[in-house]
Amino acid sequence: MSPASLRRALSETVSGLPREFWWLWTSTLVNRLGAFVATFMALYLTLDRGYSASYAGLVAALHGLGGVVASLGAGVLADRLGRRPTLLVSQTSTAGAVALLGFMEHPVAIAGVAFLVGAASSASRPAVQAMMADIVRPEDRVRAFSLNYWAINLGFAVSATAAGFIAESSYLAGFLIEAAMTLVCAVLVFLKLPESRPEQSAKAADEVPVGLGTVLRDGRFMGVVGLSFLIALIFQQGSVALPVAMGQAGFSPADYGLAIAVNGVLIVALQIPVTRFIEHRDPRRLLVVSSLLAGYGFALTAFAGSVALIALTVCVWTLAEIVNAPTQTGLVVRLSPVHGRGRYQGMYTMSWSVAALVAPLLSGFVIDRYGAEWLWGLSAVIGTLAGVGYATLMRRLPETEAETVAVERTAVPAAESSTA
Repeated sequence: MSPASLRRALSETVSGLPREFWWLWTSTLVNRLGAFVATFMALYLTLDRGYSASYAGLVAALHGLGGVVASLGAGVLADRLGRRPTLLVSQTSTAGAVALLGFMEHPVAIAGVAFLVGAASSASRPAVQAMMADIVRPEDRVRAFSLNYWAINLGFAVSATAAGFIAESSYLAGFLIEAAMTLVCAVLVFLKLPESRPEQSAKAADEVPVGLGTVLRDGRFMGVVGLSFLIALIFQQGSVALPVAMGQAGFSPADYGLAIAVNGVLIVALQIPVTRFIEHRDPRRLLVVSSLLAGYGFALTAFAGSVALIALTVCVWTLAEIVNAPTQTGLVVRLSPVHGRGRYQGMYTMSWSVAALVAPLLSGFVIDRYGAEWLWGLSAVIGTLAGVGYATLMRRLPETEAETVAVERTAVPAAESSTA
């Protein structure tokens, strides 16, 4: 690709998005650049503090449980109080909890604060996604969600690398740096992001309010939540089951690090160009194909006998991740009522948090009882079920988003009028 073509492609990728989106994007990038604790938490507990692997697993589970609890509560707050207050409370609470965790020594105190960190950090996700849906035009949302996902992975790739060097010097420094960078995110939100929650019209105010019960009774949306859980369950195996299976097969931790690094590199390199390719394509096919690629990508691990072949299987399911993430997030927004986006996003976020809890239990049981080959086969089955589920569900959706666009433009917030 020539420099002129590259500049044109980059311009088309970033043009037309509101200025507020870019401040939100910057906040996301800064947050992920400072995400050190999740990377070295297990090493910190086992090597620095001397606790057992079982205790480290318990702390990780409590951290995930905090995310499950906070997802729904934060969704409600995003709708009632607003996106901006929810973000500010979440980010300042996360900064305080992370800093506090670095000074905890008693195992009960560490476990309790880890739960608080998981809850506080997860509380920002429904608000971020709801705000993004508020300020970005419907036809640009897949691109916007893809850019945000790219920022998450770019930040994580950098922070994961930096975490190793920071841990060699001081684990406490990692906690304090993450707390400081999370506070920077809160300052960005406070200074640069206005409230984006759409104002209710007189007609909307007379309608039945959207509550959690409304979300639970929305069968089509809950179907998406269930399918999201299945997809998340598959993708979790990359960090949960793959290192265990590779260890049992005689591979070293360095071999796993080399193979899994392909995931981050591909996402950073391909997320934007792939999104340009899929942006206006049929979401039905994209979700079905990505489900099958995820399931059978992990299934191919059963036949991979070298690091190079395992890396190739990582390429397959990473492509599924690149396609699925923005497409599925766009579908969630499409199915969410304007004045209930926080609650709907909270329920969607919870599906990933629950998968993070279930995946270690499921993979550990299957590997111990039947062997890793059965787990990879089960991944193919789950991917197939998800693909069939998406194909069935999407038949009931309109052929285009024209109707959705027409409705939502009646509630476009003021922030959308200014573009970068």
